[in-house]
Amino acid sequence: MPQIPIQTLSLFPKLDQLLLELLHSLYPEDWEKPTIAPLWNVKDIATHLLDGNLRTLSMLRDGYFGESPGDINGYQDLVKYLNRLNSDWVNVMKRLSPNVLVQLLESSGKEYIGFLNTLDPFEKAAFSVAWAGETESQNWFHIAREYTEKWHHQQQIRLAVGKEEILYNKEFYDAFLQTSLRALPYHYRDLTGKEGEVIRVTVEGESNWNWWIIFNSNSWKRIENPTTNPVSQVIIPAQIAWRIFTKGISKVEAKSQISISGKQEYGEKILGMLTVMA
Repeated sequence: MPQIPIQTLSLFPKLDQLLLELLHSLYPEDWEKPTIAPLWNVKDIATHLLDGNLRTLSMLRDGYFGESPGDINGYQDLVKYLNRLNSDWVNVMKRLSPNVLVQLLESSGKEYIGFLNTLDPFEKAAFSVAWAGETESQNWFHIAREYTEKWHHQQQIRLAVGKEEILYNKEFYDAFLQTSLRALPYHYRDLTGKEGEVIRVTVEGESNWNWWIIFNSNSWKRIENPTTNPVSQVIIPAQIAWRIFTKGISKVEAKSQISISGKQEYGEKILGMLTVMA
């Protein structure tokens, strides 16, 4: 069997345990604290995480999709539909207490992780990873995308209550970054470079992570350790990178905290890259 490009399955139980420990540690007032997710407080984000567990079990395990999305004519129609589902769920679940919410997260999380472990990593996933430009994805990438969802929503809670440092640990952050940065070639698709031009993106933190893309045969492609010097180099602090990719910081604020050398237009384009459905 071929090697899974990004191993994330073993991280889900650890990430879930960290979430439960975090939620158990919150004071009543912490649940109402605002987050960088517009209109959502800490409890709303925990509620959204529960929705992710239950929706996966219902749709992918049980084959039950509930209401029809109606006519979906492109990416923006899909995003609008998902945003409505998310909003409806969060509003209804406001009637649940934090204690009930944590209990449901714990029980559903175990079933959710159990289900992910039944998937053949190289079979076609039920949903493609659209933000990476794929119209068809394998299960390993779908699972990795699910990991990025779990990681960044937990980090939104942690940021709101001042306990975010643990998820910058290389074990947890590496999987988030490696998955998210697979979107680089697709994100740069509208930027025409010169043959052989290379862009390097670096995330600085506990470790320095580096990615390169090269313009070759009229498109950008990922490349490992190129022999050509990059025409544009972007350095992003670890605390900012995930917020750029999940719409958690404005382009203006992010630009003031990153470093770009070489072609500025090439480097600044990273500020608009999203690895969430938004």
